[in-house]
Amino acid sequence: MHATRVLFICVHNSARSQMAEAFLRKHGGAAFQAESAGLEPGSINPLAIQVMREVGIDISGATARSVFDLFRQGRMYDHVVTVCAEGETQCPLFPGLVRRHHWPFDDPAALVGDEEERLAATRAIRDAIEEQVKEFVATLNAASDA
Repeated sequence: MHATRVLFICVHNSARSQMAEAFLRKHGGAAFQAESAGLEPGSINPLAIQVMREVGIDISGATARSVFDLFRQGRMYDHVVTVCAEGETQCPLFPGLVRRHHWPFDDPAALVGDEEERLAATRAIRDAIEEQVKEFVATLNAASDA
């Protein structure tokens, strides 16, 4: 049986989808293959790097990738998860026969306030993403055991 292939996508592939990919690698183990991509890939958000480092995960070496490049390469996935906030108009789609999920999370790049306020909000986003990933893994593992 092959590992469950999961693609996380958002607009810039700079924070939310990167965090979700890293958490799936941590919590899903060998049963899952995780990747992430964006509509308009940007640089990895420094706030995301910092809050992930706080929980022992280093995403500083990650690079943002284009969802279009993955599609052109013929990549196939079992699940595609969009992590754009409600109301974001440019949340990308990935074509094909896949199970689609939408987990709305605020974009750390759009946060306002001083650095401590933005860090606190990014930590809350990180923790919510981790909980969602854990639930996703548990649900899929329970379904495969049935």
